Amino acid sequence: MADNTSMYLEFARMVRSDPLRVAIETQDGTIFTYGDVDAQAARYANCLLDSGLKRGDRVAVQVEKSVQSLFLYLACLRAGLVYLPLNTAYRSSELDYFLRDAEPGLIVVRPENESVMNEVSQASIRAPVITLGSHGDGQLEEQVATADTQFDTVEANSDDLAVIIYTSGTTGRAKGAMVTHGNLVSNVRALVDSWQFSATDVLLHALPIFHVHGLFVANHCALTSGARILWHDRFDPAAVIRDIERATVFMGVPTYYIRLLQDSDLTLTSCAHMRLFVSGSAPLLAETHRAFEQRSGHRILERYGMSETGMITSNPIDGERRPGTVGPTLPGVLVRVVDDADRPLPAGDKGAIQVKGENVFSAYWRMPEKTRQEFTEDGWFRTGDIGVFDSDGYLSIVGRAKDLIITGGYNVYPKEIELLLDDLPEIMESAVIGVPHPDFGEAVTAVVVAQPNAKIDEARTIVALKSQLAGYKVPKRVHLVDELPRNAMGKIQKNILRERFE
Repeated sequence: MADNTSMYLEFARMVRSDPLRVAIETQDGTIFTYGDVDAQAARYANCLLDSGLKRGDRVAVQVEKSVQSLFLYLACLRAGLVYLPLNTAYRSSELDYFLRDAEPGLIVVRPENESVMNEVSQASIRAPVITLGSHGDGQLEEQVATADTQFDTVEANSDDLAVIIYTSGTTGRAKGAMVTHGNLVSNVRALVDSWQFSATDVLLHALPIFHVHGLFVANHCALTSGARILWHDRFDPAAVIRDIERATVFMGVPTYYIRLLQDSDLTLTSCAHMRLFVSGSAPLLAETHRAFEQRSGHRILERYGMSETGMITSNPIDGERRPGTVGPTLPGVLVRVVDDADRPLPAGDKGAIQVKGENVFSAYWRMPEKTRQEFTEDGWFRTGDIGVFDSDGYLSIVGRAKDLIITGGYNVYPKEIELLLDDLPEIMESAVIGVPHPDFGEAVTAVVVAQPNAKIDEARTIVALKSQLAGYKVPKRVHLVDELPRNAMGKIQKNILRERFE
């Protein structure tokens, strides 16, 4: 018996209440009402099922961001299909793994990548490939144009699979996090309540939508609260600043805020209409937080989440937003910091972050053993992050467990050293890694980017740190690079740095 905990039905409530309300406005001025979006989702859902797909089948999607790709996502939710977003940067060898692992019944791809994807598909699962362009072109769009605008939304249970999100796979095989309708619904309700979203909001959407931040957090918050979305196909600082004057909410990654600060048009006046700036997907430097507040008059709200859990914690709307923290836990989410034996630690003690709640994914796709390893016996998910609660319940992320450096038998948390490095006037940003060492096992090593026109002196940097850190935490070397390697969501790829400086 279906309990009708469907993510699509959360959106459909807004359609029923006011179908003529504007839902999406594109950069070229095209307007889609809530009724229009519902009709487009119906068209796509009819096309998907007419192609032979059945409830529970996976639909792999590797396309550029467009409103059409959003309609496709909503159609999958509506038709009981499983949406499988793929980063547009993935190449043939990576795609081969994802297709063999997920076995989608249909692959949707950019027109210019059709032949490549056909080759990959024919060499593995032989799934049909159809194209969807970013400007209303492609084979799928041709079919959608004549499809019926009526569709009976498939009933769903809260534990029905809605999306498979593959983790980055920086260590070992990429894992497919199985996200259910119940996960999505519980998380968006917590966020809408905590961030006070309403039908008066206007969200400026410039994030990619192959990732949790842009696909779930931004879209779901807006579309389930009756808000309007100003849809940007990509992040362009000048275009964002022009539209900020019409918006109330903006969501970005730290790199976005750094680039916005480089534009002189970001001012108190341009941001006067804004209600909320949200940052996530990677740590936000306290320096960026302070600089943005000075320029815009707004304190960025930093939150914490991951593919497997959705959002976990958030700095408050009305309370203090503390730089360097990701805030208290969200409603309905349980978080604990534990020692190596999974015993909860008191505030002030660093340990492994574990999460429990309706927001937590069901399992890793076709990886039962890995799923068992990542959950404790009492049902808590091991995030792989190291953190610490302060006495007020604000969580700070110290780093990833895999980034922990063990040198001479001592544990070193890179974040502690990175914060000190980033405070040095000549350093723009840093990453601290461990590299093999014959005596210590691992040597603490810093990789830094200089401020414009600044010079980095390795010996002087090490001396500066010695006055603030125990000797075993002080980097043995400080390497200067032009920029730190990042993935599409702005996270520093320390595995690449470890390989380079090994």
